[in-house]
Amino acid sequence: MSDTIEKTVKPAPDTTMKPLGKRERTKANNREAILAAATEVFSELGYGATTVRDIIRQTGLASGTFYNYFKSKEEVFEALMDDSMMRIRPRLRAERIRSRTFEEYIHNALRAYFEFLVADQSAHRVMRRNTGALRVRMDTPEVIAGFEEIRTYIEEDIAAGKLRNVDGEYLTAAAIGLAQEIGEKMMLRENPDPQEAAEFAANLILSGVPGLALKD
Repeated sequence: MSDTIEKTVKPAPDTTMKPLGKRERTKANNREAILAAATEVFSELGYGATTVRDIIRQTGLASGTFYNYFKSKEEVFEALMDDSMMRIRPRLRAERIRSRTFEEYIHNALRAYFEFLVADQSAHRVMRRNTGALRVRMDTPEVIAGFEEIRTYIEEDIAAGKLRNVDGEYLTAAAIGLAQEIGEKMMLRENPDPQEAAEFAANLILSGVPGLALKD
């Protein structure tokens, strides 16, 4: 009679995300309500004219609830900028992976950014209405990380010999500034065209003004 060997099979670990509890859902909903209200108020009044009271009034929440999440309107504004950066970074990362050359990456990354502006009108309204604030409040951790990621991509191509005699820091600053300014002008047009804007910006970065000559 043969021995019977029993094997204990361990259940696979549960990798499914557990639903949030009531407390967590309430916290998430309150924070989202504050950010949504701030988007509307900043878009309408601008950063300088907006007060915390304006944001609270738009949410319908108690003032004490607001201060459980943010200490000032500056923190709310920075949270909105971080949120936008967190949503655009995966797209830029994906374009980096699929692009075979530096030229492809620049074009694809710019197109992805301009498409993001067209798709996310609320984010663009905040950026456009608060241009002055953006110029002095771009030092949040997420924004810095996003810009550093772009600089890393560019310096990788410089190290690989794909770009020669180029200052990576200056080129990064030029590409980011150009994208922001052209994106703003694009969104003012009746029918914003991300592909057209990307071609213009990419040609200017890669070839300078001679590269902007109209094609026959």
